[in-house]
Amino acid sequence: MKYIIASILSIFFIVGKAQTVNYTLEMPNPHTHYFELTMDIKDIKSKYIDVKMPVWAPGSYLIREFAKSVEDVSANISGKEARIDKINKNTWRVYSNKSASVQVKYKVYAYELSVRTSYIDQSHGYLNGTSVFMYVDDKLDVKGELTIIPYKAWKEISTGLPMVAGNKWKRSYNHYDILVDSPIEIGNQEIFEFEAAGVKHTVAMYGQGNYDIPTLQRDMAKIVQSCTDVFGFNPNKEYTFIIHNLTKGSGGLEHLNSTTLQVDRWTYEGAKYNGFLSLVAHEYFHLWNVKRIRPIELGPFNYEEENYTSLLWIMEGFTSYYDELLLMRAGFYSPDEYLRKLSGTITRVENQPGNKVLPLSQSSLDAWIKLYRPNENSYNTTISYYSKGSIVAAMLDINIIQATKGEKSLDDVLVYLYKNYHEKQNRGFTEDEAKAALESVGGVDFDAFFEKYINGTETMDYDTYLGYVGVQLEDQNKTEQKPSLGIISKEEEGQLVVSTVIRNTTAYEGGLNVNDEILAINGIRMSKKNLDATIDMLNVGDEIEILVARDNLIMTLKMPLKADPSHNFVMKPYKLEGERADLFAKWMSLE
Repeated sequence: MKYIIASILSIFFIVGKAQTVNYTLEMPNPHTHYFELTMDIKDIKSKYIDVKMPVWAPGSYLIREFAKSVEDVSANISGKEARIDKINKNTWRVYSNKSASVQVKYKVYAYELSVRTSYIDQSHGYLNGTSVFMYVDDKLDVKGELTIIPYKAWKEISTGLPMVAGNKWKRSYNHYDILVDSPIEIGNQEIFEFEAAGVKHTVAMYGQGNYDIPTLQRDMAKIVQSCTDVFGFNPNKEYTFIIHNLTKGSGGLEHLNSTTLQVDRWTYEGAKYNGFLSLVAHEYFHLWNVKRIRPIELGPFNYEEENYTSLLWIMEGFTSYYDELLLMRAGFYSPDEYLRKLSGTITRVENQPGNKVLPLSQSSLDAWIKLYRPNENSYNTTISYYSKGSIVAAMLDINIIQATKGEKSLDDVLVYLYKNYHEKQNRGFTEDEAKAALESVGGVDFDAFFEKYINGTETMDYDTYLGYVGVQLEDQNKTEQKPSLGIISKEEEGQLVVSTVIRNTTAYEGGLNVNDEILAINGIRMSKKNLDATIDMLNVGDEIEILVARDNLIMTLKMPLKADPSHNFVMKPYKLEGERADLFAKWMSLE
């Protein structure tokens, strides 16, 4: 997700004109959770300007209405108060009367610590640009400087924005996209560095955790090198990791020459550690795939409304495929461990009823209203372009490896997209162009593949694709007839509550509702602990009697138990000889 800033400029915008917008960021009372900002807007030459607050953060597809946190907006010209009117939800009109410059001041309440929002308290300040920095309408291409006046007790700043004249508290940007695509961590975070792939990497660690710096320096460098090896080059000179160690992590968000990761503070040992490394790989791989290789709709950004694309299954799905594959290439997984990971993803996707309802391309387009706004029925009606996209990527990779007799792979498709669209044409690509890239590299007609698996909801022909590399997918539930209630439940204050009713199951056919409290089954008091054990003692076809509380009214429901429709897939090599062995070795990077 990163490139040398001077080079990236040519991708989206013409270099800014004489007009500049300089920002001053202050935080005198961090315990109140406010950032205070001043915009100095120069060379206006118009009767008024419209200053706007973005409504979303690129990389996170949800309208978040950041203007809701803006307060005390004022403007002045040469020290005198200027007229300013709010004309819609996120726009303030400043009457400048063709003045040479205008100063706009405002405050932002920042108390949501996620990778896509901003936060400040007595311990640190963290900014995602679109939730803090307003912009001048139609002037996103102007350059400027950001001056940071930190809280008096804070000594460190971590960001991908370049320094001005060696002053760490003064940063420059070439256009608004760069400013808001550079998260900022301010406080007393622990900072360390490592070099990998010829790039200097800075890591800022906020919060206590069980991390060991030498171990992270070694392992993160392996991840960086593994990502870089896919493309053969790294487009950065420097890169910044901002890592928040919290009670509960929330994932990561990619940026042009940096990323923010939020993780469980105890994630650095045992089984959790590979999960952390997978997150590092995912966000670092976005350096190429999303921030440079991108759908044509994602840049230049419209910060006022949804930016729709049907290609998130490539941007996030392919990246999800590589975040595990690259861990294997870097030596953190064995091939058997990797196959177990992929089998688990296939199991989750094929067990979700929404997989047969929502096509993958539509899942991408509807991210704004479905993936980011799930409800109690989403499991039945949607599928994630992350997980299903990663399966599609795996099958495309195998298909290309087989069709080219091991000469090419999905790696080559990504390099093709990078060189032909990012480098040569300075733009993103369309769905047709993505398909053409796959066909050009693989020498395969993907019409039927796209019709069935991208724009349709047919079940993937796993036997054929995995058979190319001598691997068999077995469903360990295929011959079992286990009873199943067919719900996802949660425990609330000691109550067993239905959170999802899975389509075409016992509960779905029998009339259980989301938010029902299950009191008893066949006269046995129910809890989260004994629900599954109670059902397992019964047989398919047995009638059960469920005592529920619905809106505090007690009722009894009777229904016959249906068989568990879920799969449990296991992937095993079974015919690794001859060409299949060679192709398997290519896929697993064993050559």
